[in-house]
Amino acid sequence: MSTVTAELSEASKQSNVAPLPDRRIRAKQLTLILAFSLLLVSIFSLTSGASGISLWRTLSDLIQGRELATLDRVVLFDIRLPRLAMGILVGAALAVSGAVMQGLFRNPLADPGIVGVSAGAGLAAITAIVLGSLLPATLQTYLGSALVPVSAFLGGWASTLLLYRVSTRAGQTSVATMLLAGIALGALSGAASGILVYIADDSQLRDLTFWGMGSLAGATWGKVLTALPIIALALVAAPMLARGLNALALGEAAAGHVGIPVQRVKNTAILAVAGATGAAVAISGGIGFIGIVVPHLLRLATGPDHNTLLPNAALLGAILLLAADMIARVVIAPAELPIGIVTAILGAPVFLWILLKRRVDLVL
Repeated sequence: MSTVTAELSEASKQSNVAPLPDRRIRAKQLTLILAFSLLLVSIFSLTSGASGISLWRTLSDLIQGRELATLDRVVLFDIRLPRLAMGILVGAALAVSGAVMQGLFRNPLADPGIVGVSAGAGLAAITAIVLGSLLPATLQTYLGSALVPVSAFLGGWASTLLLYRVSTRAGQTSVATMLLAGIALGALSGAASGILVYIADDSQLRDLTFWGMGSLAGATWGKVLTALPIIALALVAAPMLARGLNALALGEAAAGHVGIPVQRVKNTAILAVAGATGAAVAISGGIGFIGIVVPHLLRLATGPDHNTLLPNAALLGAILLLAADMIARVVIAPAELPIGIVTAILGAPVFLWILLKRRVDLVL
């Protein structure tokens, strides 16, 4: 115990950061700022797009009991509100999952896809798009437009369970083995996806392209309500891991010495990330950089304490994804860019700047 205490003291001295109380005050202030910013971005998101809608006029009509114009009602309640809800869910899920993975792996390059969700979900979605017509007609009719999201979610979970099985021995999960196995699975999934892309027809290639680059354009209340319980459960579970993730920063042995149930923390973290990321990828496609960049920005602002990092990550992830979605909608209106392109354009330079500024140590 004395060794662990000494390590904690030494880490605090070497970190050259503000005292913990100052950090908590700063983190709470940031939480309020982010919450207010999310409200503002949400308002702008509802009013942005090819069809101009005055939100204030709409609110005035609703308050005074006046009937909304049919077009305004459809655009607001059937298109933009579900799109807003999906953006908040997906952004929060990816950002929190990224923060949890970086804490678990003690590696700043870790992202939600490291547990195999993205690779498995991508392969399953591509398979459903290209070979879905081979399924029994009754199953195609039953699933309808949900075929690709359901396939992506199941594929993501299957790949995560496979990686978990490979990296667990005698009841102990090796995060290093999971990382390496995830790289191998990603390469294998990429090869299989390449074969399917090669045999796809023109219309399928277009669907594959848009799914792979991510989009919120297909948002519906059905998709939102399907993903909501899974993502909400993961977001509720994540803050409960904060103490364990903080202790794991000193290593698994040190965390065990201070009473952290290391294996339980790892299991819960992997399951939460798999659920949140799988649901997010299933309804929105592949969206990059949110899970890597958001935790970095917050650590620069308030430090690595997961008690404040995780809730702030949910808020900032939602803000950034909604902002990227607005840009995607207006930059070439009335058409729109895939949101994954916008997040890559915005996220890659920021990520490179962070790496150059901090000279981050990338060793596990």
